[in-house]
Amino acid sequence: MKVILSANPYRDKGLRVVQQAAKIFVQAGVEVVTCLSFTPHKDDHLSLPKHLKLGILQNELPGTDLLVCFGGDGTILHASREATRFDIPVLGVNLGSIGFIAELERGELALLAEIAQGRYLLEERMLLQVKVLRGGVAVAEDLALNDAVFSKYSASRVAELEVLADGMVITRLMGDGVIVCTPTGSTAYSMSAGGPIVEPTSQGIMITPVCAHQLTARSIVLDSSRTVTVRLPKGSRKTLHLSVDGGRGIRIGAGDQVEICRSKQVARFARLKDRNFYQVLNQKLGGYGK
Repeated sequence: MKVILSANPYRDKGLRVVQQAAKIFVQAGVEVVTCLSFTPHKDDHLSLPKHLKLGILQNELPGTDLLVCFGGDGTILHASREATRFDIPVLGVNLGSIGFIAELERGELALLAEIAQGRYLLEERMLLQVKVLRGGVAVAEDLALNDAVFSKYSASRVAELEVLADGMVITRLMGDGVIVCTPTGSTAYSMSAGGPIVEPTSQGIMITPVCAHQLTARSIVLDSSRTVTVRLPKGSRKTLHLSVDGGRGIRIGAGDQVEICRSKQVARFARLKDRNFYQVLNQKLGGYGK
């Protein structure tokens, strides 16, 4: 069995937690490769162990059985997107603040030994395929585990946009923008904007307005078979900012449209603990369940 330990060196100083995890896996007879979650900036002064050989994540992913990611939700999101391209399951170890997607906390590393014995479950989560069309031609494409966020391009302006489902306009919005999210992403930005909380293993697409300047703006839950299109109203001279899972922004202008649908690919997460979604809600966010 081969396991990649993907480390965020900003969260795990000196990769101390990762090295603890590596010892547990090696003692259990598991092949371990340690990689950084991303390439550090040249100006960053990171304290990385000189004795630790680091692999390149993209090179090590083929043939890997499991990716264990150490960091916050952003790090785990990034890692899961890479792993999904090779159909590799992910297990997150929380080194951030909330760590809603993570399975383990840093004090629970001993549970990693269960993986070598095959004592874990795999949970599938739906993904969204996000495609930017310009003049009918796809100029950008990405996968979203959490959400696609459309926001106003200028802080001093109001965003105007239309949202369609299977070609039919379902809402026209004015405000700060709109979020199109998966059930997994329902507990992220969408929840903060007043959207519904949905069990992450469900199938559906949520559309949540952000600070809409109209009384009738409400979140909408669509069937996962729908194709959602977001565009500027005809004749609009404004622009939108699109970010997929908090990644690098894309500028959306007049005539552009963004098509979002359920991806044929799924993200898979390894589960070691016997707990349900509502226990996680109560632990991480508070106020749900006892």
